[in-house]
Amino acid sequence: MTRKFILIAMVLVVALSIGCRSSILKNVENAPITFKTENKPPMEQIKKAIITAGAGLGWRIASQSPGHLIGTLNLREHTAIVDIKYTIENFSITYNSSTNLNYDGTNIHSNYNGWIQNLEKAIIIQISHI
Repeated sequence: MTRKFILIAMVLVVALSIGCRSSILKNVENAPITFKTENKPPMEQIKKAIITAGAGLGWRIASQSPGHLIGTLNLREHTAIVDIKYTIENFSITYNSSTNLNYDGTNIHSNYNGWIQNLEKAIIIQISHI
């Protein structure tokens, strides 16, 4: 009886831990921006490219100040808010806040990093078309 109880308890613990996966939060720091030509476009074009890239993935991106955007993604009951800072040479995506993503100062729901990685790739692709 005791062995059976321990086995059931272990199975439950494993099942619960799989359902509540979390990962170390990863930001995008100073990702380089490259262009098709040597001529660097105006900052406004970079801003538009970032907004377009985010919109294609469901992000709402609003201007905070020159070189600083705020991105918000609402998926089901989850919300992620990020700061997107950019220059003519690079951009960064950093965590701002979230709802229902279990952020504890280090770890966050494992889907968050995928959302950020997808946003980073979309921005790189969109900027490459400038």
